[in-house]
Amino acid sequence: MASVLVYHVVGDLTVGKPELVEFHETETVESAIRAIAESPEGSIPIWKKRSQGVIENSDMRQMRFVGILSSFDVVAFLAKSWCLEDQDKAMKTPVSEVVVPNNSLLRLVDPGTRLIDALDMMKHGVKRLLVPKSIVWKGMSKRFSVVYYGKWLKNPESPSSSSNNLPANVNRNTSASIRDKYCCLSREDVLRFIIGCLGALAPIPLTSIAALGAINPHYSYIESSTPAFESTQKVPQDPSAVAVIETTSDGQCKIIGEISAIKLWKCDYLSAAWALANLSAGQFVMGVEDNDTSRSLPDFCDNSRSGGDNDLVNGGGGSRKPKKFSSRSVGFFNNSASHSFGSRSMYRGRSAPLTCKVTSSLAAVMAQMLSHRATHVWVTEDENEEVLVGVVGYADILGAVTKPPTSFTPPIRSSEGFANEIQC
Repeated sequence: MASVLVYHVVGDLTVGKPELVEFHETETVESAIRAIAESPEGSIPIWKKRSQGVIENSDMRQMRFVGILSSFDVVAFLAKSWCLEDQDKAMKTPVSEVVVPNNSLLRLVDPGTRLIDALDMMKHGVKRLLVPKSIVWKGMSKRFSVVYYGKWLKNPESPSSSSNNLPANVNRNTSASIRDKYCCLSREDVLRFIIGCLGALAPIPLTSIAALGAINPHYSYIESSTPAFESTQKVPQDPSAVAVIETTSDGQCKIIGEISAIKLWKCDYLSAAWALANLSAGQFVMGVEDNDTSRSLPDFCDNSRSGGDNDLVNGGGGSRKPKKFSSRSVGFFNNSASHSFGSRSMYRGRSAPLTCKVTSSLAAVMAQMLSHRATHVWVTEDENEEVLVGVVGYADILGAVTKPPTSFTPPIRSSEGFANEIQC
């Protein structure tokens, strides 16, 4: 295991991170849409409101966390029949009725927690780390940071207030005044730190994802001819994505697109909700022609101003007006093959799934995810780039990076091959 993961601590990753601004469960869906557009991973943590006048400790803070709301959750909610019939009421619904409660997705940790321990939490399902901001913490870890200020680091399973680890000469009143200031680390933050330490992790980064066992074959999928709304019944927690496939005559699964939180991150939510409720999965990801739409698809209402279709994302309000559905309003590009899903050779803009091969190196996959701000990459066969074999997400990458060394020497990619993968 690379020493960089042992000697660095969580506090190293908090330098420059802004203070957390809580998004409460009493806020509306319309407000959540604006917040999600500005968040990493296309999702936001949801909190219960803090009781006034109560001095809060770490355990109370952890208990106020409700869950994480993603763009997929919002679109699935807006696609319900009553929401489509009364969009004003749906947009004013409190997010407490939309978010799936899951208190285990966030963990409050001390800034002196070893990075290797934080990675272990994340590969087992934690999506956010809540770290107290401290005037004592300088953002520079000391070598052998298993010892912090002369004390052994606490068990991360039972986090407590960061003031317990402050030096004796720090004024306790000062520490109390900063106790309520936190920053939130996402898995993307951790991945960006790791990709900056590739040399210290050699030879793992240049090893193929297949050799590292980083490919997850248990992915969720839906047939292209199936109603797109059925994807809401199949979406897993991590990654929040459902592959749209076509099954060939020999039983192979060909990926043509995906319905996921990251694809819906900055779309027109009302247009996407209407499409999710009324189109097949193939039509949803490949697009429908404007001329076909005008003949066969009914009007729906949208909340828009002069700014265009994406005003809901940008905080727009205004009058409701009927409009025709178009794939462009969801954020996808139209194409002439909307009724023939077999070809992925054409450029389809943001609707095209992000893929790699089983022989791709771990470093190349990490670079793909970061450059596209994606939470996952679909894995295809080396010989046939359309045949889906699995998916690689954050947890799979973190598991591969922290995997103990083995007795065999894994095959590694050449630097030239890695450069070619980055360009893909």
